[in-house]
Amino acid sequence: MTVCLARRWVAAFFVLVAMSGPGWALDLPVEFVQGALVIGTAEPGAAVALDGKPLRVDDASGIFVFGVDRDRTEPFSLQVTYRDGRRETRRLPVRVRDYAIERIDGLPPRKVSPNTNDLERIRREARLISAARARDSASPRFETGFDWPVSGRISGRYGNQRILNGEPRRPHLGVDIAAPRGTPVLASAPGTVALAETDLFYTGGTVVVDHGHGLTTIYSHLERVDVAHGQMVAAGVQVGTVGSTGRSTGPHLDWRINWFDVRLDPELIAGPMRTGPKHAVR
Repeated sequence: MTVCLARRWVAAFFVLVAMSGPGWALDLPVEFVQGALVIGTAEPGAAVALDGKPLRVDDASGIFVFGVDRDRTEPFSLQVTYRDGRRETRRLPVRVRDYAIERIDGLPPRKVSPNTNDLERIRREARLISAARARDSASPRFETGFDWPVSGRISGRYGNQRILNGEPRRPHLGVDIAAPRGTPVLASAPGTVALAETDLFYTGGTVVVDHGHGLTTIYSHLERVDVAHGQMVAAGVQVGTVGSTGRSTGPHLDWRINWFDVRLDPELIAGPMRTGPKHAVR
């Protein structure tokens, strides 16, 4: 099932256009939209840089990735140096999106305006999550695509501006999926657990999975965490259960996909949600 979804994901959002020349090939998506995960392929052994910063290129396949930030409007500059010394620079324009406004009321006031002690805790926990997102492991375990970790009603979408208890806040940078408390939450792709915490201030029970090349997924507001730091997980392995921990008004999963500190749109990456019950891999 995951492979089938991965094929639809590739077909719908990462259609590759080959640009070939003598002894080399560069494959890139047809467009670069805000919130997108960009998967490209260069000649194995080539050096690839984005806006002057080197990207990891897989030694065997030549695959590389980068993400388009929610607010990015400037074109990217992609530079490739091939093994024979040839160089190529491509200008990649970004397609801008429109975002809606989401209003969420009924949150505990302390979760909207933390006190001094809370702020110290929040900063400490933010460093933990930042360290998990900063991992740059070599294995491209994202190649089979990303599946939805749980099925349910989408109650919050990526990029939308949030107004909490009447106060404007930062945009939402994931997707919220409403589901009954205790519903299994499954790893959306293979990877290594980079963080497993049961009680973070904002996100409550939280799991971060590292999929390689700076790609991570985050599963938040979990009632129960079922994995441990450093554990290898396959796609479909249960990482926890749906809850309403942290800053939450009801049972749901806040699911996020990141490329380092760039937050991406899970709906673009996973494609349409599959309906029907999901079963954990045993």
